[in-house]
Amino acid sequence: MKITKIEAIPFSIPYRKPLRFASGEVLAAEHVLVRVHTDDGLVGTAEAPPRAFTYGETQASIIGVIDTIFAPQIVGLSPLERESVHTRLNRTIANPTAKSALDMALWDIIGQSVGLPVTDLLGGYGNRMRVAHMVGFAEPAEMVAEAGRVREEYGITTFKVKVGRRPIDMDVAACRALREALGDGIELYIDGNRGWTAADSARALRAMADLDLQFAEELCPADDVLGRRWLVSQSSIPMFADESVSRPGEVTRELLDGAATGISIKTARTGFTYSQRVLFQCEGLGVDVVMGNQIDGQIGSLCSLAFGAAFELTSRRAGELSNFLDMTDDLLAEPLQIRDGSLRVREAPGLGIEIDEDKLTRYRQDN
Repeated sequence: MKITKIEAIPFSIPYRKPLRFASGEVLAAEHVLVRVHTDDGLVGTAEAPPRAFTYGETQASIIGVIDTIFAPQIVGLSPLERESVHTRLNRTIANPTAKSALDMALWDIIGQSVGLPVTDLLGGYGNRMRVAHMVGFAEPAEMVAEAGRVREEYGITTFKVKVGRRPIDMDVAACRALREALGDGIELYIDGNRGWTAADSARALRAMADLDLQFAEELCPADDVLGRRWLVSQSSIPMFADESVSRPGEVTRELLDGAATGISIKTARTGFTYSQRVLFQCEGLGVDVVMGNQIDGQIGSLCSLAFGAAFELTSRRAGELSNFLDMTDDLLAEPLQIRDGSLRVREAPGLGIEIDEDKLTRYRQDN
């Protein structure tokens, strides 16, 4: 079995409302559908979500690097030659979501070829994950209303609250309002997207000390080396790294520097192959993890689910798998369904992705 063709298809689907956080905002899911074709007729599918404010990638740059650099290097290889594929991809620096989409599409092909779900190939621990929902910037009452609706409609009881605004009182008030309105039966954690300084972060954490936060994520920039180390040393809750750990080497740096005590794993930036390496690294060091979300659509969320459910460590916490609820539509022929706060892995071979071709025609941007 050989790779014969790679497609990188731009598409855009509007969000129901702007999603706002400290490092930027998004109005539409302007992603790239990646399809890897083989001479056996199998097609692997994944999506790449550009985040220029996080990794420097754009929709155009993802298409460009796949079409002009990556595809010519890996067409003709077997999907099983993942190490050879990554050796060639890694000759080009950065471009994490483009590389990850190709990696996940290859795993999809391998699963289809042997008749097994990717979750079983990766580890086979479980068949579902609890879901965490992201609550973006808004007035406290609006954030409470959104979280309450999501809990009522989908049974979700874990919420990731975006913080990082100045003055810090705005975010402290929002988190306090969520805890008071939703009670002790929910889990809350915060994500600063590098919006605060270490001093801001310390003040905010002291002000929220009674809110029983699970952990805090990426409150200040990775370049604030001494500040992050100081913040971790005096924090009473775990501090997770996210944008600062886009490669296994960065995971090592942040953990050994004392700049983080937990790691967010995102298949959108490390695929399945490198997400495994990050996970095993964390497991060996006794470090906690959470399955993060790159504001993924349903395809990306299905990939995160497939990986997260495959391992015991990634299954402990609720995974960030619900951002697609903020989209007005999606490309899957069979949409994901969150029930009782959980998503179930698809039992089909590979990733179980079937694209609605009519929707793809409607939303693609290269017609």
